[in-house]
Amino acid sequence: MTGTAKEKVCKVIRVLTVAPLLAFAALTILYFAKPEVFATGENTGLANYLFGVLFLTVFPLLAYPLQPIVPGFRGKGREGQRNLAILMAVIGYIGATIYAFAAGTPAGFRVVVLSYLFSGVLILVFNKVFHIRASGHACGVAGPVAYLLYFLGPVALGGVLLMAVVFWASLAMRRHTLPQLLTGALISVASITFLILILL
Repeated sequence: MTGTAKEKVCKVIRVLTVAPLLAFAALTILYFAKPEVFATGENTGLANYLFGVLFLTVFPLLAYPLQPIVPGFRGKGREGQRNLAILMAVIGYIGATIYAFAAGTPAGFRVVVLSYLFSGVLILVFNKVFHIRASGHACGVAGPVAYLLYFLGPVALGGVLLMAVVFWASLAMRRHTLPQLLTGALISVASITFLILILL
């Protein structure tokens, strides 16, 4: 594979594995494979699934079309886009958490939603407070893999291969070092483990 071809492959991998898209994929897999994570009593859980997608996928992705028109972020290129994406993700994670508790969703759904909020806060703390660069991309990949493994078991082990591919692409493009990728991944895994222990 030539350098240019390799770079294109790496870019495609990174674009397709951004946190909002993986959240959508993981929520959809979970909804069909383990509907009880979303369902309560006679409620099929469809509303919970749709609100999960709205807050964890749609809100963060809105940053990309909105960036050119939002004051304070427009005209700032990739950095402005990235900062607005973080802001929209935080709004989405908070919205998802409020919805999860206000709607009386099942504990499993709360674990999923809170894992995004906890991981997002920890990524922010590590990067901005402790000045330890933790990969948000790795965090956004490892989280869905971790909760799918918990809820679905060994059938979700393919997610580990996906993580390896994302790590390779990030290292090949020099977006992150291995310690940064591992730190980001461990943040989400630790968040999910903690939430499972206290909520399930």
